Amino acid sequence: MPTARFIVSGRVQGVFFRASAREQALALGLAGHAKNLDDGRVDVLASGSGEALGVLEQWLWQGPPAAKVEQVFRENLAEQDLFGFITG
Repeated sequence: MPTARFIVSGRVQGVFFRASAREQALALGLAGHAKNLDDGRVDVLASGSGEALGVLEQWLWQGPPAAKVEQVFRENLAEQDLFGFITG
């Protein structure tokens, strides 16, 4: 399935960003993960339909209400078959 990694920067830690990203991804039928990075950014890896990845990317620019997203970097990866969606 199409797979993309998104690196999200801004005020994205301590605002339920990972949990909210997981909810969005699961609602879109995506698999992958959302992880905090040591530098304050969040790494979101998602695999699923291209349309669902686009919708997730749009959501990542907003995030949950307490977030203040400054940048979303997208890297398209080789197709992968991932299962479930974890936060870490």
